[in-house]
Amino acid sequence: MPPKKFKSLDDFLQEQAPPQDATPSPYGGFFKTQAAPGAPAQQRSYKNYKQGYTQNYNQNYNQNYNQNYNQGYNQGYNQGYNQGGYNQNYNQGYPQYYQGYAAQQQSPIVTSPQTSNTPTPSHSTTSLTSLSTNLANMQLSPISNYLAALSEQTSLVDVKKQIKNIVDVFNEEGNSAKCLEEWKVAETVTKFMKPKNSNLVREAGMMLISSLVQNFTGKTPQEIFFLPMLAIALDALIDKETNVKRAAHRAIDSIFSAFPVEAQTTVILPELLKYLSGSAKWQCKVEALKLVDRIREESPNDLLELSFRSTIPTLTDMATDFKPELAKQGYKTLLDYVKILDNLDLQPRYDLIVDTLQDPQRVPDCVKSLSSVTFVAEVTEPALSLLCPILTRSLNLSSSSQEQLRQTVIVIENLTRLVNNRIEIEAFIPQLMPGVQRVLDTASLPEVRELAEKALAVIKEDSNDDGKFPGRINAQQAREHLDDILSKLSNNELLKDETVKAYLANILLADSNVNDWKRLSEFFTMVLGEESAEFIEHDIVDRMRGVFHQERKQYDGEEGVEIVNADFSLAYGSRMLLNKTNLRLLKGHRYGLCGRNGAGKSTLMRSIANGQLEGFPDKDTLRTCFVEHKLQGEEGDLDLVSFIALDPMLQDVSKEDIASALESVGFDDYRRSQTVGSLSGGWKMKLELARAMLQKADVLLLDEPTNHLDVANVKWLQDYLLEHTDITSLIVSHDSGFLDTVCTDIIHYENKKLAYYKGNLAAFVEQKPEAKAYYTLTNTNAQMHFPPPGILSGVKSNTRAVAKMTDVTFSYPGATKPSLSHVSCSLSLSSRVAILGPNGAGKSTLIKLLNGELIPDSGKVEKHPNLRIGYIAQHALQHVNEHKEKTANQYLQWRYQFGDDREVLLKESRKISSEEEKKMFEKEIDIGDGRGMRQVEALVGRQKLKKSFQYEVKWKYWLPKYNSWVSKEKLLEEGFDKLVQKFDDHEASREGLGYRELTPSVITKHFEDVGLDAEIANHTPMGSLSGGQLVKVVIAGAMWNNPHLLVLDEPTNYLDRDSLGALAMAIREWTGGVVMISHNNEFVGALCPEQWIVENGTMVQKGIAEIDQTRFEDGGNANAVGVSAPKRVDDDDSPANIKVRQRKKRLTRNEKKAQAERRRLRYIEWLSSPKGTPKPVDTDDEGDDEE
Repeated sequence: MPPKKFKSLDDFLQEQAPPQDATPSPYGGFFKTQAAPGAPAQQRSYKNYKQGYTQNYNQNYNQNYNQNYNQGYNQGYNQGYNQGGYNQNYNQGYPQYYQGYAAQQQSPIVTSPQTSNTPTPSHSTTSLTSLSTNLANMQLSPISNYLAALSEQTSLVDVKKQIKNIVDVFNEEGNSAKCLEEWKVAETVTKFMKPKNSNLVREAGMMLISSLVQNFTGKTPQEIFFLPMLAIALDALIDKETNVKRAAHRAIDSIFSAFPVEAQTTVILPELLKYLSGSAKWQCKVEALKLVDRIREESPNDLLELSFRSTIPTLTDMATDFKPELAKQGYKTLLDYVKILDNLDLQPRYDLIVDTLQDPQRVPDCVKSLSSVTFVAEVTEPALSLLCPILTRSLNLSSSSQEQLRQTVIVIENLTRLVNNRIEIEAFIPQLMPGVQRVLDTASLPEVRELAEKALAVIKEDSNDDGKFPGRINAQQAREHLDDILSKLSNNELLKDETVKAYLANILLADSNVNDWKRLSEFFTMVLGEESAEFIEHDIVDRMRGVFHQERKQYDGEEGVEIVNADFSLAYGSRMLLNKTNLRLLKGHRYGLCGRNGAGKSTLMRSIANGQLEGFPDKDTLRTCFVEHKLQGEEGDLDLVSFIALDPMLQDVSKEDIASALESVGFDDYRRSQTVGSLSGGWKMKLELARAMLQKADVLLLDEPTNHLDVANVKWLQDYLLEHTDITSLIVSHDSGFLDTVCTDIIHYENKKLAYYKGNLAAFVEQKPEAKAYYTLTNTNAQMHFPPPGILSGVKSNTRAVAKMTDVTFSYPGATKPSLSHVSCSLSLSSRVAILGPNGAGKSTLIKLLNGELIPDSGKVEKHPNLRIGYIAQHALQHVNEHKEKTANQYLQWRYQFGDDREVLLKESRKISSEEEKKMFEKEIDIGDGRGMRQVEALVGRQKLKKSFQYEVKWKYWLPKYNSWVSKEKLLEEGFDKLVQKFDDHEASREGLGYRELTPSVITKHFEDVGLDAEIANHTPMGSLSGGQLVKVVIAGAMWNNPHLLVLDEPTNYLDRDSLGALAMAIREWTGGVVMISHNNEFVGALCPEQWIVENGTMVQKGIAEIDQTRFEDGGNANAVGVSAPKRVDDDDSPANIKVRQRKKRLTRNEKKAQAERRRLRYIEWLSSPKGTPKPVDTDDEGDDEE
């Protein structure tokens, strides 16, 4: 092996030439002087320099340099060394430069001569020598000595001592976590974590992070300087040494704990996503995904939803990684992350969506599933973050069929129509628009191109800037607000750091966009201290609140006393109804609370009444009274005065005052003597209003106050609210006329926030045109479809009577006068009847008699034996009150599981008491067949007999072969009317259910047809449903067996405007008969050409010329059933109704001649008439032919 060649000293020194701005050091090497003399940190640097550097220099120089010198340079280096002038330069330079340096008191950056690779005695000579070399080459800092010493420790106790020394330096006056950057602590820890270092050194690096983070925990915002160390700790989680991994976990926990909750999604999560997108090892990425799971568990959902757009693509990449372990964890994290999105339309399909994101081959199945969804929930950026990748891929796939493209553009149109805020979709428009445009240009089917054109129009409409505040601010706007805020604070140097500014801007952005003003105030209190509380409230919180709630500024100059200003969130079960919004009420104002069914209007009012709303004044400060229409249970037998006296708030009010208050709202002596249970719905509502008056409430909470009230009582309520200007009212009502009359302001539910609009409902619609559904009946936003009525045997005409009452009189037990007296009426399959009248007149009683719930005192109620009646009672809860624990799907299964409608069996006309049953089945009858007297055991069959029916009777103690057919009239005569009626109901129900499968999937489709979401129908207990949702459950139950007549008692109660429009459209298109009681003139006038006026126990039938179809947004349907006033209902049992076919009269010879002459003269007259005159038509009718 040839000898190793050495470079000459001159060449070596030339290659190692120092920087131009470096100064020769008296100890060898060079150093740089730094600016800003006199700073405390530099003085400490110089002190450390004298204490530590001289000692290290002498020790290392004597030990290493002399050894290297003697061993390495004896063969020629001495000559170059002496010729190079080292001694001369050393002797000349040291006094001059060192003394000058001391005068300037600068911190040197020393390039140490300790660059030898010769091993030093230690347990890991190579790693320690390398580490010492790296540390020596780094810029000197006040902790350099301690870091160097830390790398040389051999015991855990000594490591902890050195770490404590480092922490003490950071705690000295003038130091902060910002020094981590200046002193390059992260770089040092990275060198500590190299695998060739000893286990103790690597553990020491993680322990150093933990100790420093814990030292600065609670000193917001200094924790931001530890963020770069998160990646270092993650890399250490795959260390082979258990102690190192344990220390790394502690370091990560310390970093997490140091940051506030909003920083987890705005600061830590982006850092983790950056780490996951990098080149880290897959084991480290698995651990990082677990940290994402931790953030999901600990952070509020509203903050997490704001991160969907950046998080979903990265997690999707992890779920599709080639490494199976990483892909498995990525899929789990992605699925769990997606499930935090609160979107009822997408919840049942989250698994399918995530599977499709992971496996693009499932795109066709996913698009097909989405195309069957009736989207009703508002579409936000998180939902689009999930669906846009799938829809974009479907549009761009070359293998997409025309059917798949059709479904895709349908989904895109449905989604984009439900975007209420431009900022939610603007990031996705560039992704969707090119694909839809390509379909429009290249699709082969005209239908697909037409749908694509519609979708493209909606996307372009969403991309337009309407000039309104979009509901969120962006990062640039947040930074501008922060700079303006910080400009008012001149005494905090730390807040001038760019890293800190970016951190504070992120927090300001996050908390402001979710309107969490409390959390924003708490964070800046940690930053600025309690002494700045007033500045934080006025210059930060109020400033940002004003940006998001611009309507607050409109009230500032108005007269009025603010009585409520509450920031709160409202949830019901697992559903978030209102998220970090503000309720602000002024004294004397009347607020209309508007929103869709299930938005949480009644829940908000109930939480206020129960004192559960955060920030709302307590009852001692502000008296509130909740007025709602509810069923009185055990209190139903009390008289009115005693019922009100039970109220805990009225214990000190005398019964005389209560009676006086009742009289003032219309309760005369007769009404006050009635029990609560006997009152009609309208009088019960007035009873609740009387109780509210006695409580002298400051705030009235009125939940559907006009429900069940007739026109006169609605007018009385309007006058009461308008006269009492000292009472603040919060009103939930779907009566647009009532809200127009009484409201001074509208509070509207928008994206889980409360939005304020000045003026009444009409002014609100002007400001928000999409709310025009409050004035027209439309099914644009919600749809209902009723199943067609079944065939009714023997009924070939829609005008034939299928149910009728003849001379019926009825009185309630204990009443002094009958509720109805000598009433006669009839219904057909084409009937569209509105029953009108004041409260307590007997409208509901008439319906119950017709439906069989009540038995008349005199008169006769008849109906077709196979007639099925769908009945929706005045109180929706009456049907489902005993099934609150069931879901809607389970309720319908229970109701029809034996083939019969169990609700029908509960009617009074169907109930058979034990005494009646015993008497009925013990009775012996003789039908004249020669077999004598026998007892009836059961009815087992039925068949047509002339214009009636006969029934197959199974006789008691006789074999089935001796069954007999008995006419209906004979059975009724013998007292078996309830048994006959029960069998008729069974046959009618069996006929209606003949094509119905009582399976969950079919039931779910039925609920969707009446506008109830499948998720709610299948998984939400009915006790948790809103009034409007319960009405839909009852409608679905009534329509399940395909009824011929639909009887609606106050159907508009509890339904929002969208559902009301959907119900009106469904009734308009349905081909069965409809009878309804409603005080909603808009609803009745658009549907019912026939009216029954009930008043003072009597009924008068009235017809109108035609219904007002202009109340429908689409202008109405001229071909709908019952558009015009119907002809008199036919009764085939009456001889007067027998129609005889009229034969056409034959003309005599003279009549034919006269007719021909008339026609000739008309023709001549037409020939001589001006050009363009229509030619007269010849008819066969002699009468029509005459002039």
